[in-house]
Amino acid sequence: MVGMRGAYGCCTNGGNSNESQQPPVGGGGGGVGVAGAAAVEIAALAVHKVSPPPAQSTASKMKARVKETFFPDDPFRSFKGQPLGVKWLMAVKYLFPILEWVPGYSFSLFKSDLVAGLTIASLAIPQGISYAKLASLPPIIGLYSSFVPPMVYAVLGSSRDLAVGPVSIASLIMGSMLRQAVSPSAEPLLFLQLAFTSTFFAGLVQASLGILRLGFIIDFMSKATLVGFMAGAAIIVSLQQLKALLGIVHFTTEMGLVPVMASVIHHTNEWSWQTILMGAFFLVLLLLARHVSMKWPKLFWISACAPLACVIISTLLVFLFKGQKHGISIIGQLKCGLNRPSWDKLLFDPTYLGLTVKTGLITGIISLTEGVAVGRTFASLKDYQVDGNKEMMAIGLMNIVGSCTSCYVTTGAFSRSAVNHNAGCKTAMSNVIMALTVMVTLLFLMPLFVYTPNVVLGAIIIAAVIGLIDIPAVYHIWKMDKMDFLVCVCAFAGVIFISVQEGLAIAVGISIFRVLLQITRPKMMIQGNIKGTDIYRNLHQYKEAQRVPGFLILTVEAPINFANTNYLNERIKRWIEEESYTGNKQSELHFLILDLSAVPAIDTSGIAFLIDIKKQTEKRGLELILVNPTGEVMEKIQRANDAHDHFKSDCLYLTTGEAVASLSAFSKMITP
Repeated sequence: MVGMRGAYGCCTNGGNSNESQQPPVGGGGGGVGVAGAAAVEIAALAVHKVSPPPAQSTASKMKARVKETFFPDDPFRSFKGQPLGVKWLMAVKYLFPILEWVPGYSFSLFKSDLVAGLTIASLAIPQGISYAKLASLPPIIGLYSSFVPPMVYAVLGSSRDLAVGPVSIASLIMGSMLRQAVSPSAEPLLFLQLAFTSTFFAGLVQASLGILRLGFIIDFMSKATLVGFMAGAAIIVSLQQLKALLGIVHFTTEMGLVPVMASVIHHTNEWSWQTILMGAFFLVLLLLARHVSMKWPKLFWISACAPLACVIISTLLVFLFKGQKHGISIIGQLKCGLNRPSWDKLLFDPTYLGLTVKTGLITGIISLTEGVAVGRTFASLKDYQVDGNKEMMAIGLMNIVGSCTSCYVTTGAFSRSAVNHNAGCKTAMSNVIMALTVMVTLLFLMPLFVYTPNVVLGAIIIAAVIGLIDIPAVYHIWKMDKMDFLVCVCAFAGVIFISVQEGLAIAVGISIFRVLLQITRPKMMIQGNIKGTDIYRNLHQYKEAQRVPGFLILTVEAPINFANTNYLNERIKRWIEEESYTGNKQSELHFLILDLSAVPAIDTSGIAFLIDIKKQTEKRGLELILVNPTGEVMEKIQRANDAHDHFKSDCLYLTTGEAVASLSAFSKMITP
């Protein structure tokens, strides 16, 4: 078939059209007449040439690839054509986003930021104390972490809505991981040192990802993974608060559902009805406030102020009725004063270095994912851009500075940022106002928290994390993609029944496995012609598409590389066998068309695969036709041709329609 088509000089992508019009010499007159008519028909076909991409040097290709990989947003495009002085000023503004909005800052903006800052401070103070206890750290550390990091973020961060401070998930993970090696009650100083060191490594990881433009790494945390992980973590966090809500003294240090519930049941003799009554009352109050704010968004201030109001009311009740003498646990004495330097407490002892690096890596990635996602969410609502890599640098440097000033891991919390957004914040100044409010609290108001009951802090945590259980999102994932739903369920079950970090690892592992499966088992489809058109589409998707007799038209929708060539080879051979042995002479197979329009890249193994398929088809008396190879694919086909001329111009077509029309006319020409 190939030799005959070459002898007839079929007019394709590089053939001589004048030669193709000449009928073969000799033979019967009838045969010559049919062949001549077919030759004229072929010549009349408009067959477009497949063009190779413009020649580029290896250095140029590498430069373009690096730019697209690490600088897809081209952050320095505005620098082009600017004077040197302007470039320096723009560079400083790029590194310190505060310089972009401070020159134009007005009193009207300040009024909005003042209201927002005071509002989120009323939420940040009780949450800071609560989350520090969740991480098994002294409560004062939670307030320290709501003072310095927001100030740093206001200078370096690009989000106007992100409210910075401790968050429940990172607190839970840090506390649970460090408790595996050190007891916070037996060795409080060592535990604190490990927390600061883990925070340092978390910041180092976060800043490095931003500086090296490696933000795509956190994209492995898919939405399904995050939804399942957050829901599971929210339940684990809530279960941990049963110790405070029930007044249990001897509580398990494990995080799983089974050991926690076993500990609750085995220590029923320690339950305190006074504690349970107070906890239930304030938890219902907090959930009611949350419900009101969700139903009527203009009343957002109710849920924002509810935690602080609960702290004040419960503290007064304990003080007036001497609740500590009736089994209600209280925070106790807290020292006044601002953050103390803690760089001398960073511990790089080889004994604990692996633990702190691992804890920093996991908490850093989790908190970074949450912070960037929250920042982008609210930026889209206000129609402005947040640079993900700048956010990573800002959050990372914020945690590095925090580790040296008695703070633990912080990021942008969704609940706090939502309050900040609803309160009408205009710039990052709201973080500064929140930090200054916390500073006043640290300097003058700490004695007021002596009688604050731990049960209220537990209720505040439960009310905060319950919003992380997103049932509508789970239902949406189930409706959209069952595989994503499986990932979501695995993340949830892993966190609930094994541990937070193992559950996360399982979910990420399944997500990566799914990506690898898509790479190694790419989609291939048989295409058919939609009658009356030159359009070719998937036979299974379009019922009106029909097979073209004599043709097997396949399309590949993935890069062709070493990971999938064996699969593609086996799949194509099976299709050829199925088509070849139908027993119908009229549908006898002559051509195999591979549509490469959706193949963006190919490697050496991929080219070897195409050559192998060509040899196999020739042995079967078939001809391999390649349709619309993209730039990189065409370039490598040309290189393969330079050595052995595997793919001649008459087997390359720009569209499937042109290929079928030209080859069909050729088949008529050679048919007696």
